Amino acid sequence: MRLFGRKSKVNIPDMPYDPSTQEPVLSCSICTGEQVAGFRDKRTGDFKEVMLIRTPEELDAFKRKYGVVGEIERIY
Repeated sequence: MRLFGRKSKVNIPDMPYDPSTQEPVLSCSICTGEQVAGFRDKRTGDFKEVMLIRTPEELDAFKRKYGVVGEIERIY
């Protein structure tokens, strides 16, 4: 880890994603604007965090990794 070096590529942890039981969502903070991408269980509503989204490129990387097409619902 470098203190003042270049940023490394976005590293998204491997998390199982089942489109039949989960849906991708962005959990957004009203106060700070922080966005966290993850999956919400369709039956229980439980949210599992996957990664912090700071740039549009990170959101695109999340979508590519999990095969998400279109807009992602935002929850507050």
